[in-house]
Amino acid sequence: MAKTGNTATHRAAADGPVLAVDQGTSGTKALVVCPERGVIGSGGAAVRPRHLPGGRVEVAPAELYASVLDAGRQALAQAGEPVAAVGLANQGETVLAWDPATGEPLTEAIVWQDRRATEICTELSAYADELRTLTGLPLDPYFAAPKMAWIRRHLTRAGVVTTSDAWLAHRLTGAFVTDASTAGRTQLLDLDRAAWSPAALDIYGLAQERLPEVVASDSCIGTTTVFGGELPLTGLLVDQQAALLAQRALEAGSAKCTYGTGAFLLAQAGAQPVRPTSGLVGCVAWQLRGHTSYCLDGQVYTAASAVRWLTDLGVIAGAGDLDRVGSRVPDAGGVTFVPALAGLAAPWWRPDARGSLTGLGLGTTAGHLVRALCEGIAAQVTELADAAGRDLGVGLRELRVDGGLTRSALLMQTQADLLQLPVLVAELPDATALGVASAARLGLNPHLSVTDALPRRGKASAVYEPTISATEAADRRAAFRAAVGEL
Repeated sequence: MAKTGNTATHRAAADGPVLAVDQGTSGTKALVVCPERGVIGSGGAAVRPRHLPGGRVEVAPAELYASVLDAGRQALAQAGEPVAAVGLANQGETVLAWDPATGEPLTEAIVWQDRRATEICTELSAYADELRTLTGLPLDPYFAAPKMAWIRRHLTRAGVVTTSDAWLAHRLTGAFVTDASTAGRTQLLDLDRAAWSPAALDIYGLAQERLPEVVASDSCIGTTTVFGGELPLTGLLVDQQAALLAQRALEAGSAKCTYGTGAFLLAQAGAQPVRPTSGLVGCVAWQLRGHTSYCLDGQVYTAASAVRWLTDLGVIAGAGDLDRVGSRVPDAGGVTFVPALAGLAAPWWRPDARGSLTGLGLGTTAGHLVRALCEGIAAQVTELADAAGRDLGVGLRELRVDGGLTRSALLMQTQADLLQLPVLVAELPDATALGVASAARLGLNPHLSVTDALPRRGKASAVYEPTISATEAADRRAAFRAAVGEL
């Protein structure tokens, strides 16, 4: 009887709600997700990275951890019922040094947008092709390894130096792990084996480092008591791959774009790694149920952060103002905005690039600037979508989108116009948290299939169809590419 009771208890726990925490660049979002009732609790906490001279962006690690606790406890309080497990999503390329004995940080966390490791990349330029072949990633300070090497050269040789997820997981459970999708953002992971690459570590001078164990995204890595009682941490994913999972992009060629601090387009590539030739990144999507999936990844470094920049200038009051101000004019009035405010990522890989505004005149208004900004973001995403189609050998049929900026009808319509494809806005904007909730459910219940663990795909909250001709879209994209060529 005792055995039967334990089994029933295990099954009940495995089918219960989970707490999903998305630790992001400008904030942490937490959801309590029930497999039957959906989201039953949510919480959020702001994170305030500091933008410093020389393209430096950093944040206090204590602020990251505090935001995880705050957002998670808010979500649990709102749900008002116990959860069975915790899942954690992370920023991917943000790194810090820390003491593995005490968990205390030894440096600030260097955020993924930070450009200080450009000098490291310049020095290693002779190894760029080898690193891309080994890891699927181009040589760029966006990724974790250049930042890790910079920390070792300029800040400290003490402790360990890792991506932020390893530190957060250690603070929560005492484990020293990272999942395969996050490890794939370092430029230290062998793409074919999904294991640390001795050759890449040697190139970066990190061969003697103690690195976290690479685990599957649905691993039970330990227990935490910070949310009340003992809860297993059973899901780990990098943020954009978590959103890809939540969007049910399981078939090769399906794609999503998340519009947050940056905009990130990922396309499912299937069970075999792809070495892109169009300027995208080839990386691990996830390891679930003993199988590795791969994806293509393209990045726009500044999306919501570009909107904040426009806000700081006083042009608009905030992201909620985009549609109101942009609707005052019918088009961008000949203004072209390349929002390369933190350099250009895929497919150009121009860390030296700086943003530009061209076509200004005495008649230029705030509405023209807003429309030019939306067009600049959408044009970059369109370049990524086209590159993904070329690398996969099949064009995208639609783009599934999520993230805070999808609330802007102006931006989403501009995206559909330039892409010349339907843009489907997710019913819930918090796809990253929903994706890591699915990973946590898989880590909790070994009998659950991947598709059964995913959130039910309801109707899109909005669908945007192209409203301009293919010729006009091509002309507007050509003007944007010409502006990029002038940088």
